[in-house]
Amino acid sequence: MRRAGVLTISDRCAAGEAEDVSGRVLEEALRQAGYEITRRAVLPDERMLIATWLREACDSCDLVLTTGGTGFAPRDVTPEATRDVIERDAPGVAELLRLEGLKKTPFAALSRGVAGIRGRTLIINLPGSPRAALEGIEALLPLLPHALDLIQGQTATHPSQGGTQ
Repeated sequence: MRRAGVLTISDRCAAGEAEDVSGRVLEEALRQAGYEITRRAVLPDERMLIATWLREACDSCDLVLTTGGTGFAPRDVTPEATRDVIERDAPGVAELLRLEGLKKTPFAALSRGVAGIRGRTLIINLPGSPRAALEGIEALLPLLPHALDLIQGQTATHPSQGGTQ
């Protein structure tokens, strides 16, 4: 079973002023897809806190999803914190999320979310709205098994070649 972490970045949720719906949506979607949630947190928009949590999560997770803090607001620092942690970029993943989001709203172009790899863990920033987070995970789920196999060094046949994983 794949191990996943979910991190919600929101000043209001961290202060107990708002409910963490987006994190719950991601956690439920991952569980339904067969992932074990081994790390879960809600943090304020603080770059160092986010980066520290991400580093620690990479020790026990194959996949880490963040939700929130990817916009243009001055306190939106999730992409910067993620870049502090990742060793290799995965720009196509972030591009896919924006492309899928643009099918629903032009505001998806305002997401600065990034994706990348640290060690053997894939980290992906998702938007903070519950709907956008759900649409993002739905777009990602078909890709994740192959992506995680590759990161883990498993040499599976490429899905487009009709092989099994």
